[in-house]
Amino acid sequence: MKNANIALDAIRTRRGLKWGVPAMLLALPYLLAASICTSLIADGGPGWLNLIVLWGVWNAIKFIIMGPVSLVLLVRVRVREAVARRRGRTKQATADESADALDLLVGASQ
Repeated sequence: MKNANIALDAIRTRRGLKWGVPAMLLALPYLLAASICTSLIADGGPGWLNLIVLWGVWNAIKFIIMGPVSLVLLVRVRVREAVARRRGRTKQATADESADALDLLVGASQ
């Protein structure tokens, strides 16, 4: 269970957000394990296999949900980055215009 949480924590980072949708595929092995245990239980296997079924389904759900969530987070981060770049260009353009106007004023007064 700890490995799944480590992987999900890595996906939640800025660099990892792009891997959210492909990480949804990691739900397949968990679902396969749950399916195998369910078959074993149905054939008379021990009841503790239900814990493995719950573990597999829980981790699969976490990975399946993380895909769309990471897309939303990625879009939100990219919009913020674009706004920050735009503000940086606007501030630079304003500073350049101010410097040009100052140069004109200083040149005109001489």
